[in-house]
Amino acid sequence: MSTQEVTAQGQEPGSRTKSSSPRQIPVVGVVTKDEDAQGALKPMDLSCVIKLLEETDKPLRDLAQIFKILNLCAGKIENQPHFIESAYNILKLCSLPFLKKKVSDEITYAEDTAKSISLLGDLMKVPSSKLRIQICKCIVDFYHAEPPKKHITGYQQASSSFKIQMAEVGGLAKAMVQSLALLENQLVEKLWVLKALQHLSTSEVNCTLMMEAHAASGLCAHLNDPDPSGQLLFRSSEILWNLLEKSSKEEIIQQLSSLECLLALKEVFQNLFVSGFSHYDHQLRNDILVITTIIAQNPEAPMLECGFTRDLILFATFNEVKSQNPLVKDLKLSNSYEDFELKKLLFNIIVILCKDLPTVQLLIDGNVVLALFTYVKKPEKHKKVEWSAAQYEELQLHAIATLSSVAPLLIEEYMLCQGNARILAFLNWCESEDSFFIHGNSFHGTGGRGNKLAHMRYTLRLLRAMVSLEDETVNTDLCERGTIQQLIGIFKNTISKSNNKEEAIVLEIQSDILLISSGLCEHNIPRKEIFGTEGVDIILHILKTDPKKFQSGLGYNVLLFSTLDSIWCCILGCYPLEDYFLEKEGIFLLLDLLSLNQKKFCNLILGIMVEFCDNPKTTAHVNAWRGKKDQTAASLLIKLWRKEEKELGVKRDKHGKIMDAKKPLFTSFQEEQKIIPLPANCPTIAVMDVAENIRAKIYAVLGKLDFENLPGLCTEDFVTLCIIHRYLDFKIGEIWNEIYEEIKLESLRPVTTDKHILEAITAASENIGKMVASLQSEIIETQARQDVQNEQKVYAKIQASHKQRELAKKSWENFLARTSNAKTLKKAKRLQEKAIESSRYNERPPHAIFHQTVIKGLNTTVPSGQVVTLESTPARLIGGPLADTDVALKKLPIRGGALQRVKAVKTGGEPKKSIPT
Repeated sequence: MSTQEVTAQGQEPGSRTKSSSPRQIPVVGVVTKDEDAQGALKPMDLSCVIKLLEETDKPLRDLAQIFKILNLCAGKIENQPHFIESAYNILKLCSLPFLKKKVSDEITYAEDTAKSISLLGDLMKVPSSKLRIQICKCIVDFYHAEPPKKHITGYQQASSSFKIQMAEVGGLAKAMVQSLALLENQLVEKLWVLKALQHLSTSEVNCTLMMEAHAASGLCAHLNDPDPSGQLLFRSSEILWNLLEKSSKEEIIQQLSSLECLLALKEVFQNLFVSGFSHYDHQLRNDILVITTIIAQNPEAPMLECGFTRDLILFATFNEVKSQNPLVKDLKLSNSYEDFELKKLLFNIIVILCKDLPTVQLLIDGNVVLALFTYVKKPEKHKKVEWSAAQYEELQLHAIATLSSVAPLLIEEYMLCQGNARILAFLNWCESEDSFFIHGNSFHGTGGRGNKLAHMRYTLRLLRAMVSLEDETVNTDLCERGTIQQLIGIFKNTISKSNNKEEAIVLEIQSDILLISSGLCEHNIPRKEIFGTEGVDIILHILKTDPKKFQSGLGYNVLLFSTLDSIWCCILGCYPLEDYFLEKEGIFLLLDLLSLNQKKFCNLILGIMVEFCDNPKTTAHVNAWRGKKDQTAASLLIKLWRKEEKELGVKRDKHGKIMDAKKPLFTSFQEEQKIIPLPANCPTIAVMDVAENIRAKIYAVLGKLDFENLPGLCTEDFVTLCIIHRYLDFKIGEIWNEIYEEIKLESLRPVTTDKHILEAITAASENIGKMVASLQSEIIETQARQDVQNEQKVYAKIQASHKQRELAKKSWENFLARTSNAKTLKKAKRLQEKAIESSRYNERPPHAIFHQTVIKGLNTTVPSGQVVTLESTPARLIGGPLADTDVALKKLPIRGGALQRVKAVKTGGEPKKSIPT
C-alpha cells in the first residue's frame, strides 16, 4: 500500500489530504527515531492505521513499507510492550491475499517481497509468545490461500504459490529452524513452529535450507520432550520424513547418526512398542522404525553402543522364541495391518544390522536363526499369532530371505538347528503337489501366485548362500542327505513343467540349482560321480537353448553362466563324465556358443576348452566341428584372436603382420602405461595381460590341437597363426624387457654376466619377432604368386571359352551356308570326299576285299552310317529315303521299299506313268 493511500484512508470521506512529499507516512511520527521526521509529520493513532490497512487486501508495491512499520514496532517492544498489540495486528495482514496491479508485479516486487517475508523469521527472536504464534499462523496460511474478501478495481490476486516461492527465496525455513533453540521450555510455541516447519518441509528448497541449519539432529534429539498432546512426536517425525525424501539423504543420515539422536529414537520406539495401543501409536511406531532402518544403513551409526540393536533383535524374535525380558514378557502382537508391517520391518532391519560384524554375538544371544527357522516349514495354523494365510505366506518368504543374510554368519547355530535338514524337507514340500494355494501378493511372492515357485526360489537362495561358504561340514552334511540327486530331480521337473508366465523365476531356480551343484562338486570326484550322466544331460539340454533367447533379458545369460560353471566344477576332472559329455557332442555345443562371438562367454568357454583338451579324445571332436560356411574350430579361434587384438589396439599392418619386432604383443594400454618399479609380489602389466584377455587361452587350445595340419585355414589365418605359435616366446621376452627397464629406472647396475644375459634374451626375443615377420612376409608373397597363377589359369579358361564360342559360331555359319546355298553344299561335299579319299591307305594288300563305306549320291556333308532310321513321309508316297540313289536300283522293293527307276514308254498314244509297287 502506498503512503498516499495510508494517509487518505486516515481522513474522513470527502476531505482532501495535502502532503509536501509522496513518501511521508503519518504513522512514522510515532515509531521512527528520526527527530526531524517526527517534527515534520503529524502524529496519528497506530491502531487506527492498522484498522484501515485491514479493510482491503494488500498490493505488492506497499508490502515493503508495511513490513518497515512492523520492524519498527518490533524494535520498540522491548522498552514499550504496548507495541506488541500493534505488531500483532500488522502480522495478521500477512494472512491476507497479496494483490498485483500488473502481471509483471510478481517479478518486479519479488526481491522486496522475499526480504519482507524473511523478516518473519527474524521476528521469532522477539520474546513474545503471541507474536511467535501469529508468525507461525501466517506461514501456515501461505499454504492455505483464501480468495480475496472483495474485488478491488484495477487489482488481481497474486498466484497462490507466490508467497511459498518468496518464502523459499527469503530463506524463511532456515530462520524458523534456528528459532527452535529459543523455545526449549515453551511447548505451545514449539508446536506452532513445528507445524510451520511441517508445511515448509514440503518443498525441496526449504528442506535443503533446513538441512543446512541441522534441523534433523535438532528435532530428533528432542523427540522425548514432554508433550501431553503427542503433536511434537508426530510433527517431528513427519518433518524428518520430508527431510529424508526431499534433501540430501546422506547428509540427513549423518546428522541423525549421533548417539544423542539414537538414544532418543530408542526411547521413543520402546515406549510406542510397549505402551502404544491406538492405531495412531502403531503407525507412528512403524514410522520411527523405518527412520531407524535408514539410519542403520550408516556403518558409523552407534546402534550397538546405544543398545538399540539388542532391543530391536529382542522385538524381532520374542514372538517365536520365549524371552523373560520385562519389555516383552506380557507383550503380544495382533494380526492387524500395523503389527504385520512391524514384523516385516523388524526382519528387514535384522538384515541391515547383521552387516556389522560386532552384531553377530547379539544375533547368537537372541536366537535369531532359531526364530527364523520356525517359518521354514509347511504352512500351518500358527500357535502364537493368528496370522491370515496371506500374511503368514509373506512373513514366511521374508523370514527365508532374512536367513539368507543371517545364516552364513552363524554357521554353528545353523547346524545346531538342523538347518540343512529343514531346508531339504521344505524343498521337498515345495516340489510336492498338494492343495496349498499361494497368494503371491507380496514383493517376495512375485510370480508365485497359485504355485510354490516363490518358496522354492528363496529356499534355493538360502541353500546357495550356505554352499558358497565352502564350509566342509555344511557341504558334507548336504551331500550325505542326497542334496545333489534332489536338486537334479527338481531341475528336471522345472523343465517338464515349464510355464512362460513364470519363466524368469524358473530360470533363476535353475541357475541356483546349477550353482549349488557346482559348489558341492568342485574339487571332489566322488560327488561329481554322484552328479552323473543325469546331471550332464541337463547341462546339455541348456547348451542346446536357442541363441536368440540369450538376448531376451529373462535370465538366460545367468543360466548359461551357471551352466558353464557347472561344466567346470561338475564334469571336468571326472573322466567318465568327460567321455559322456564328448559322446553327446558337448564340445560341438560349446564351439557353437563360441561361434556366437559374445565376449562375455568367450573367456569362460575357452577356459573349459583348455581343460577338456587334456582328454585325448577331445582333439578329434574339435577338428571334426564345422560351423557356418564350413568354418573349422582352428579358423574360429584364429578369428577370435584377431578380433581380440583389434580391441586391445595391438599394432598390425593390413595383412596382419608384426609391425614392431621388439613389442609384437603390446596393447594400446601397455603403450600408454609407463613401466613402474613394483614389488616382487605384484604382477606387472605384461603378466596381468595374460589373465585379462583370451589370447593365452587361444594359444593353449591351439597348442593342444598341434599347430601343424590345422584344417580350413586361409592365408590370413596362417599369418596370424605364426604369431600365436610364438606367443609364449613373445610373452617371455616382454617380461624380461620389463625387468630390464625396471632395473634401469631404479638406477641399478647388474653385474657384467647378468647384463650380457639380459641383452642376449632381449636380442633373442627381437630376433624371433623378426623371424616371424619374415615368415609372414614369405607366406603373403607365396599367396600373392599363387593368386597370380590362379588368375592366369582363369584368364586361360576365359580365352579358351571365347575361342570355342568363335568356332561354334563359325561352324554354325558354315552350316547355314550349306543349307541355304546348293553350290556351297556341293563344294563342301567335294571337299569332304576329297578329304576322305586322301585319308585312305593307297596300297591295298593282295587278295583283299574292299568294302565301300561311302554311299554315292547322298546330298549331305555329315557322316552317315549303314543303318539310318527316319520317321518321315510314308515310303509308299515318296518311294522311301533312297529312291533317288543308285542303291534303289540294286535292291528289290519289299513292302513299300525304294522305287525302281523305270524308263517311260509311249503306248497307245497315252504316256504311261510309273506306278509305285
